[in-house]
Amino acid sequence: MKKYYKLKEEQFINFPIEEVFSYFSNPANLQEITPKYLNFKIKTQPPFNMATGQIFEYRLRVRGIPINWTSLISAYDPPYGFIDEQIKGPYSTWHHTHSFKSQGGGTLIVDEVKYSLPFGFIGRIVHSIWVKRDLAAIFKYRQEVIAENFESISND
Repeated sequence: MKKYYKLKEEQFINFPIEEVFSYFSNPANLQEITPKYLNFKIKTQPPFNMATGQIFEYRLRVRGIPINWTSLISAYDPPYGFIDEQIKGPYSTWHHTHSFKSQGGGTLIVDEVKYSLPFGFIGRIVHSIWVKRDLAAIFKYRQEVIAENFESISND
């Protein structure tokens, strides 16, 4: 039986929802908010047409292992959210919901990921030793970069 894990992160940015959504819906920004040690590269060639049904291909390194990852945008509802789902990559399941809510003159960003790993019991051990911590570090880095980027925009 497949074991599912959930990750939920929230971040408030003091910018209008349309601007925040625009930043997140540009796949080119994904490279910027991903830690450098993952050597993340978008293989899909621009122009990027963010829409339901769009497929994006990436290449990255996880703990030194090269990985090809393909995602499908399974839902796209500007400026309130979108869903990307892994159709090829390291996870058995990866379902990432990006939600944006206007709040107090700014935007609440909510990331919810439901995922599972291959290899049954071994996958659960790998999750407890590495994957859970690695994902927490990736999302922490992401929040820091997003905060810095929007702060620098407000200081311009």
